[in-house]
Amino acid sequence: MQKKMVMYTFNNNLLPIVNINMRKTHSFHIPVMGIGFTIDTPLKVSQYGIDSVISLVDDILLEKLRKMYCGKYEIPYNEITEKNEDYRAKRITSYLNLINNLAQKKFEELKNATIEKSNEIKEYFDLLPDTSSLKLEFKNFTAKYVHLDEIKTWIKGNLSMGSIDVNIMTKVDKDNFKKGEKLPIAYNDAHAALRGYANSNLRSSIILSAGMNPRLYNYMECFEDFYPDKNGEIKKKIVLKVSDFRSALIQGKFFAKKGLWVSEYRIESGLNCGGHAFATDGYLLGPILSEFKDHRNALIQSVHEIMVKALANKNRIVPKDKLPLKITAQGGVGTAEEHRFLIDYYQLDSVGWATPFLLVPEVTNLDEATLQKLIEAKEEDLYLSNISPLGVPFNSLKGNSKDIEKLALIDKGVLGSTCPKRFLLSNKEFTKKPICTASHHYQRLKATELNKEVLSPVEYRNKFEKLVEKSCLCVGLGTSALLVNNLNTKIEGEGVSVCPGPNMAYFSKKMTLKELVDHIYGRTNVIDRTDRPNMFIKELKIYLEYLKNKIAETTDSLSDRQEKYLVGFAQHLKEGINYYSDLFSNLKEMVEEKKNDILRDLDISKRTLQLLNLEIDHLLIAENVIY
Repeated sequence: MQKKMVMYTFNNNLLPIVNINMRKTHSFHIPVMGIGFTIDTPLKVSQYGIDSVISLVDDILLEKLRKMYCGKYEIPYNEITEKNEDYRAKRITSYLNLINNLAQKKFEELKNATIEKSNEIKEYFDLLPDTSSLKLEFKNFTAKYVHLDEIKTWIKGNLSMGSIDVNIMTKVDKDNFKKGEKLPIAYNDAHAALRGYANSNLRSSIILSAGMNPRLYNYMECFEDFYPDKNGEIKKKIVLKVSDFRSALIQGKFFAKKGLWVSEYRIESGLNCGGHAFATDGYLLGPILSEFKDHRNALIQSVHEIMVKALANKNRIVPKDKLPLKITAQGGVGTAEEHRFLIDYYQLDSVGWATPFLLVPEVTNLDEATLQKLIEAKEEDLYLSNISPLGVPFNSLKGNSKDIEKLALIDKGVLGSTCPKRFLLSNKEFTKKPICTASHHYQRLKATELNKEVLSPVEYRNKFEKLVEKSCLCVGLGTSALLVNNLNTKIEGEGVSVCPGPNMAYFSKKMTLKELVDHIYGRTNVIDRTDRPNMFIKELKIYLEYLKNKIAETTDSLSDRQEKYLVGFAQHLKEGINYYSDLFSNLKEMVEEKKNDILRDLDISKRTLQLLNLEIDHLLIAENVIY
């Protein structure tokens, strides 16, 4: 792999920034989106060397698509029903094997393209960044007069597929039962999904998100594919989605003690992202990335030493050298300039582009009605909601068809969902077995309880709206894949939930894969608006609004924990603003006009934070007066 040295001028000094000039991959990846939006994306992009991620939440949906693709490609299909032993894991394994086999076939066809199909090869290279050494070599090679067989030989030896990765939300791990008897932990949802992936023929990565699940992490020890061989190769790599360096270090060491290596830390903005939003305590993306950049080698060294000891204690193969580690990031990136800056300045190995790909029909599954709503969406239409049954803030689109469907039922006196898939069962308020807060069952019981309380009309309405706000996401986030592929939705209905990040407000047209990739690499610009803020500034503003709402929610007496949280949150935002002020003031590789816009926004944010600090002080004073 060749390395290109890029020089960034900072504080009038020349700092060498290592930019790994990707020989066989792109410098972006497509993260998981919802449940069904990227469920078959690898089949559409992996032949071009683009990495993407499949959600393993919904084995029912996976089985429906497996049946569809078997029919489409005339492959024998044997249904895996709930009567089959370990059906969830087997469905996942079968689907992943099918997608992998089909993707491999498409890639082989591309590499063996004849003169008549040479456009497919051209598309592969056209999509690569212009700085790609592979692209340059191919251009130089084909500029000479060479025989077609020589070109084919070169292509076969140099082209590679994009990785077909999978995602598991670690906390979505409900217990399962058979004939009323609770099954062993290995049959829990996340455990079964992990087993399904581990038993597949994929050579790729598993992305673990939504926090630490020690039981699930322990279970990974059972599968050979997660361990390194003597050359340091790992068939199935572990990727952790993290929000800060401390979390990465703790989880990395946890795995290392089992002889397992985390191959990638995928840093995601706490609030400037799509899907569930896991807010930090005011820590902003820039300072977090800076910490990873500064302590990357120390992270590798400390975790490697622990892993080597663990492998030796298990009498397993110990790799000769330190294993490679990738640091990637995602959340709110929207321009080629931001993409390059993240890669070059923070020395990232890849940048995740998610939300904009919802507007690329050839890549993701989005029904036409929802796609049009996203195209028309402005900032005020994209909001951080409380619709998730998991109780975690969730990025949503106002007026999505799932919410419209839900409101229509409420008007008829029908509360909650029939809960046909039952993946988000977590509440035991009224029952011994967990149920979903978006279900008929829960909402009827809760509404009955509300009716018995002595409440004012306003109090009752507030509590009722909070109750019925919950939405059936495990259905809504997968239905679009059924609609796009003209599959039966009798059980699910046609309502679609969608989970774009705030960045969607600045993308306002349907795009092709090439158009968006060209935008990522700066060969074109698909954003018509001229008022889009820098991604770091956007995240900062969202965090300020988040703090404002947290202060407003603090109406009762302020506990020590609340006081510590609010004061600490504000302090971390202040430190983040100071970091950005110093960064952009001293950065020479930026157009002055853009730099001035950022510095002006930082000044405004600083004043906003000062006002919020005053509100916190008033809360503290009031608390002291009460006592």
